[in-house]
Parts: sequence; structure tokens; C-alpha cells
Amino acid sequence: MPFGLTNAPNDVYGFDASSVETRLDRFVIVFIDDILIYSKTREEHKEHLRWLCGHLREHRLFAKFSKCEFWLTEVGFLGHIVGTDGVSVDPAKVRAVSDWPTPRSVSDIRSFLGLAGYYRRFVQDFSRIAAPMTQLTKKDVKFQWNDDCEQAFRTLKERLTTAPVLVLPESGKGFEVNTDASKIGLGCVLMQESRVIAYASRQLKIHEKNYPTHDLELAAVVFALKIWRHYLYGERFVLFTDHKSLKYLFTQKELNMRQRRWLEFLKDYDFSLEYHPGKANVVAHALSRRGRLERLLPAT
Repeated sequence: MPFGLTNAPNDVYGFDASSVETRLDRFVIVFIDDILIYSKTREEHKEHLRWLCGHLREHRLFAKFSKCEFWLTEVGFLGHIVGTDGVSVDPAKVRAVSDWPTPRSVSDIRSFLGLAGYYRRFVQDFSRIAAPMTQLTKKDVKFQWNDDCEQAFRTLKERLTTAPVLVLPESGKGFEVNTDASKIGLGCVLMQESRVIAYASRQLKIHEKNYPTHDLELAAVVFALKIWRHYLYGERFVLFTDHKSLKYLFTQKELNMRQRRWLEFLKDYDFSLEYHPGKANVVAHALSRRGRLERLLPAT
């Protein structure tokens, strides 16, 4: 198929993915015409590489040797650097963010947030920080770049250039979820063994701004469990909240319809709810909770 056709990427990806379907997401990842093999040991990697080369030959698919890389302990893939220590942002992409000029229009803001937002899982409270900028992208809002916007712009650039290395989750080791809510948005952190796997956040919807504090905190919990369902469903985890009344959620007799609906959703998950006061750095608090976590989570 010739390059340039609008359906070419989809067809190429479909053909590549179908050709390795039996091993897809077991030790092979395909993105359009890029194929990534990952293994836990050198012996496994030999077997995986031998299988893939034979499979490509069988389906008459060809890889250009000069574009192939073998036996790497760290690889750049889809704008991320994946290594034995975890996942980090691609320095080349971060450089583009750090060199970004001050936005002069709504289009500039959307372009910047589009690139920066791709790495939002590395930035705690991304939505809250970006709120002054996203406000300018709304309909019928006059573009006026003020000090709050400039501070948000600089903070996001700084957070991305100093983004942490996120660990890769391991099934069976248990998870820790920290949630928080404010009148601006919802935020949460997914951790394992006191190390961050991902951050997530979003701004409040219009109707959510009328929620009482209790419902906002509960909305943050539901948001976290939905966005990380693929990690948390079927796993034992500890949920930390700084809103004490949530600890007694399952024993409350009087609940509104929204709370009842959320309560039914929470029953799908295996977790213990723990109260932890304060809204300080959750990573620092996680270290102090290490002993308690080991008692709450299953032994490995």
C-alpha cells in the first residue's frame, strides 16, 4: 500500500496486529508499523525474538535492519522512555515543552495543553494547575493572558522538565490509591510499594460545582477507580482519603440517589478505606504509612 493514503496507517496496523495476534500484549506491542518486544529475562527474550522473526518471515513481512534495535535495557516508545526502573518522559518531547513560547491566542493554548497533557500522568494536579489556561479556551471568554495564566504556564513547564520516573505496576503486590477534591477539580495518585505509578486529575463539571464536600470527595474516589479500573479490578488495594466521613460510607443509612449509585459501583472493588488527614505531599506520606500498608495488603 502506498504512503500518504488516509486509510494506510489503519490497514498497516490491522495487518501487523493480526499477524501477531496470539502473542499481542503478552510480549509484543504493535503501533502502526512499530513492533516492540519485551521480556523479563535474556532467555525469554531469545525465544520471543526468534518467534517474532520466524513469524514475520512466514507472513512475508520485512523489517529494515538499520531501523531495528536489539537487546536494549531502555527504549523510547510513543514519546516515553521505558526501562528497568520504570517509565519516564522523552527528553526530546519535554524540550519542546520547555522551549514553548508564551501563548498569544486560544489556538496556542490548545496546542500547548495538547502536548503537555499527553504527559499529564506524570504531573500531580495537572488539571488544577492548568485551570487558568483552560478557562481562556471556553466559548465567549475574552482572551486575556494574566499573571495566573503565566504562573500556570511556567508551573506546567517546570513540572514536566522535572517529571518523576513512574514505576510499572505488578499484579499481586497490591495498590495504594490517594484521592482528593477541591472546588476546582478532582485529583488522585496510584502507587505501589510507596512509588508512584500514575497521577490523574480533571476539572469539575458545571453541575459538580454544586456538590457538597462529602460528595466531591466521593466523586474523586469514583473517578480514580474508573480511570484505573484495568489496574484495580480484581486486585486488593488501600484507598486513602482525608475526608473522615467517607470511612463510614458503607454503614450510613441515609444516602441520596447519587451516593447510592456510587456505592453500588464501589462494591465491585476489593479495598479497605483508610482516613489520612491533610492534603500534603502524598508521596512523602506514603513512606510514613509503609508499615501500615504492609499489614493491610496481602503478603507476597
